[in-house]
Amino acid sequence: MKALLQAWLLAQWQSRGLWARLLWPLSRVYAWAQTRNARARSAGREQLPAVVVVVGNVIAGGAGKTPLTVAVVQHLRQRGLQVGVISRGHGRREDDAQAVGPGSTASEVGDEPLLIWQRTQVPVWVARQRVQAGRQLLQAHPSVQVLVCDDGLQHLALARDIEICVMDERGIGNGWLLPAGPLREPWPRPTDLLVHAPACPFAGGHPVVRQLGEEAVDGLGHRRTLHSLQGQPVHALAGIARPAVFFDMLRQRGLQLQRTQAFADHAPLDGWQPPADDLPVLCTEKDAVKLWPRWPQVLAVPLQVSLSPGFFAALDDRVDAALARQASRPAHSRPDPQGL
Repeated sequence: MKALLQAWLLAQWQSRGLWARLLWPLSRVYAWAQTRNARARSAGREQLPAVVVVVGNVIAGGAGKTPLTVAVVQHLRQRGLQVGVISRGHGRREDDAQAVGPGSTASEVGDEPLLIWQRTQVPVWVARQRVQAGRQLLQAHPSVQVLVCDDGLQHLALARDIEICVMDERGIGNGWLLPAGPLREPWPRPTDLLVHAPACPFAGGHPVVRQLGEEAVDGLGHRRTLHSLQGQPVHALAGIARPAVFFDMLRQRGLQLQRTQAFADHAPLDGWQPPADDLPVLCTEKDAVKLWPRWPQVLAVPLQVSLSPGFFAALDDRVDAALARQASRPAHSRPDPQGL
């Protein structure tokens, strides 16, 4: 039911139809509350002793932040920089600060932070307050030069050096604030780098192409090409913001989906049971981190992103400038990451 409601809302937010208009007065209340809270959070904004890169979006319903975060981290590591990741960890049971590691579960640290750690192997910390996660990470890993915050454009308590805003093909939807539209904050708003799907043309932005990988992998490391799965029925499940997009991408690769199961974003999937017919089951990587501890035979299909060299060149310029500012700051003026 929650997944159906989520899908219905996403559809309503693409136009200024009846339901959106009925909800519009509530969006004015939301705007007032956002402005008030933003002023309070900005007043106490904290600067951490590392370059902070925030990857986020301005709409609800997911827009591809996590794959972009992984791509940014991998690029910065290839440059030889020491990188860490902080996140709230949506879907986790507790709000305290925790490190993500080999023994972590999605219920403890969140599905996306666990996926990021598995894909990048850099230090990852989660906390309800990203500032707290950043402090703890820098205390445990003082050599980290760049902190990448997975989601956090609206978390104004954390000072940032670089903001990356990502949009999918929906753009800003109907252009209205929640709950009448998908916007978490008014658009346009200043941002250092804008990344968007090719079908969402924004002046000055960098296009990103998302596509499924050529292979699916199970929890034991066994791989199967998507080509080898063509011509036979398979099952598919997804607990993401827009499950239908994943299912459509599988169909576009020639797979025959006998059954699809859509779950709400960050759903724990604790009660899921594999079908009795023993057909292959395909899911997203975010779902796999929750399913593999119990059902390692499930096949995860990775989502790959391709970004232009221009995006990485622009990112490098901003990171280098921020590193230079960090180096020139007097040591006594730099916040102490151990000052908890």
